[in-house]
Amino acid sequence: MIHNGNPNGNLRLHIDWTRCDGRGVCNELLPETLARDDWGYPLTHDHRDPVIDQGRITAAREAVDLCPRLALTLHRG
Repeated sequence: MIHNGNPNGNLRLHIDWTRCDGRGVCNELLPETLARDDWGYPLTHDHRDPVIDQGRITAAREAVDLCPRLALTLHRG
């Protein structure tokens, strides 16, 4: 699901840290976007919701759908 904040904004990936338990599915699907810490939790490069490049939208949607803890959402902003 994509939540629309700014309909003209970039597509961004949001991680709900209260749900995430570091299983690493998102890291495997989006290695160019997310790094992984020593405990398996995703790391963003600037500590903000990362922008999803046009060529990675399918992988981002797959990561959202496959996240076992439902910790990921896509939004425009």
